[in-house]
Amino acid sequence: MLDPREPLKEATLKNVGVVYFGNDWHAENRTSSHHVATRLARTMPLLYVDSPGMRAPSASGRDFKRAFRKIFAALKPPVKVSENFWHCTVPQLPFRRVPGVEAFNRLFSRWAVHRALRHAGITRRISWFVVPHPGFMAKHLGEELCVFYCIDDYAAHPGVDPAMIAQRDEALSRDADLLFVAPPALLETKRALNPSTVFAPHGVDVELFRRACDPQTEVPAAARRLSAPVIGYIGSVHEWIDIELIAWLARERPHWSFLLVGHAAADVSTLRALPNVHLVGAQPYATLPAWAKAFDAAIIPYRLNRQVANANPLKLREYLATGKPVVSVRNAEIEKFSRWVRIADDHAGFLAALNDAIHDQGEEATAARIAAVADQTWDRRVEDVLDTVAQAMALRQQNSPLSLPVTHGN
Repeated sequence: MLDPREPLKEATLKNVGVVYFGNDWHAENRTSSHHVATRLARTMPLLYVDSPGMRAPSASGRDFKRAFRKIFAALKPPVKVSENFWHCTVPQLPFRRVPGVEAFNRLFSRWAVHRALRHAGITRRISWFVVPHPGFMAKHLGEELCVFYCIDDYAAHPGVDPAMIAQRDEALSRDADLLFVAPPALLETKRALNPSTVFAPHGVDVELFRRACDPQTEVPAAARRLSAPVIGYIGSVHEWIDIELIAWLARERPHWSFLLVGHAAADVSTLRALPNVHLVGAQPYATLPAWAKAFDAAIIPYRLNRQVANANPLKLREYLATGKPVVSVRNAEIEKFSRWVRIADDHAGFLAALNDAIHDQGEEATAARIAAVADQTWDRRVEDVLDTVAQAMALRQQNSPLSLPVTHGN
């Protein structure tokens, strides 16, 4: 059956490209920034702009040299990643209190982005921000529509300049023609700033992660000989991960194996000292289902802080797509999946939930967990978002007020 929305998208988005301000394209973790950009580029030309500069400034000579090296690197033309997809980096000097730096950042960034757009041949464009700090470029790039795809409470991230990020987040939220919001806890706040706000939760690569159930999938050698049960975690180990909780669990259950798959960005010396904790570092995205196949249960051990309270964790849906039992701390998005996820509020509750989870391996329970996210693919999420973008573009061309859906999916 033909989708009646396709003619509208084809007509309004024809010959239109995207200048996309996202997280580090080469980061170890594949975030929603990467998933959305990859799928947008299947429909329209896209220039992906890495936008470093969210952390709080440092006045060290080393940071000055590093910042200027990045500025000079940004003079190079964008790199073609694939058909319709270019990548470049447009850094900002982090020393914003130094007179002239803020003005330099604005002028240089706009010049560098326009230069990259010319190189990529993108003349008609939509600006698309997944991070707020380059938001000063919004509506200064000759774009026909400005989109802010808010995926986090950015000012709550550790190490950032919270006042600057909060100010730019609010300004971009107000200025955007369309504001998509992934974390449900931020939805009402954003709607108060911008009536053109649409709830757009994260998606998941279901076909990839369900390979954890495929008999043909081979568990990596480093995980094959671990003592069962294996408690698994996939993702970077940052400051918002409750390392003390993981260590406590490992001490309470010394005969269990704890397998952590991801880059260690925080001090994990406590975990490395425990014989039943195994940190294997960052692994290629396509191999994650093979690691998950070794799990008897998967965990989301976040610290309960503002950042986590407002988060929409990608790994929630990825874990469910593997079919593995999941034990997690509580937040608004995770609670929506409480039928399939065990939620714990303290250390003892987390351990009790794990005791139950490791025995929940039946085919029926596994299939139910996969089914819970089977219709929440990234392809579908991006199609829904593009439908709304096309509608907004059409209304703008007609000089009509926006009338948009308030939500996409669950």
